[in-house]
Amino acid sequence: MAIVRFDPMRGFETISRKMNRFVNEFEKGFTVETGDFNPRIDIMEDDANMYIHAEIPGMTKENVKISVNEDRVLTLQGQKERQTQTEGKTFLRTERVYGSFCRSFSLPDNVDIEKISAKFENGVLEVQASKKEPEKPKVTEVKID
Repeated sequence: MAIVRFDPMRGFETISRKMNRFVNEFEKGFTVETGDFNPRIDIMEDDANMYIHAEIPGMTKENVKISVNEDRVLTLQGQKERQTQTEGKTFLRTERVYGSFCRSFSLPDNVDIEKISAKFENGVLEVQASKKEPEKPKVTEVKID
């Protein structure tokens, strides 16, 4: 009878590599669509401003509301309506998504919530938030007796 060495951890290493490869492939281009409309968002910044771009094709600026609360949370919300008039046409395929959406983002402390502007052009909503200089900590000199 031959003696065979058994290393139980060897299998876990292989499984771990395969799982890592799967997760990396999964993240590359896989998106999950839900039933409601959920606009794609890009967030960028430069030295002076923070920018949020939201793709909302087929909507008008009247269908979108932007607000900032006292906790520095910026909220984009709106409603993308389905076209109701089909004039005798029958849908063979429907891939566009409709419905309400609400996206919220916490703004950093260096954003001036009093200086936020927005513009809507070609189906893209751009929100621009100006940055401010961070407040310097107050220093109080203590007199020595």
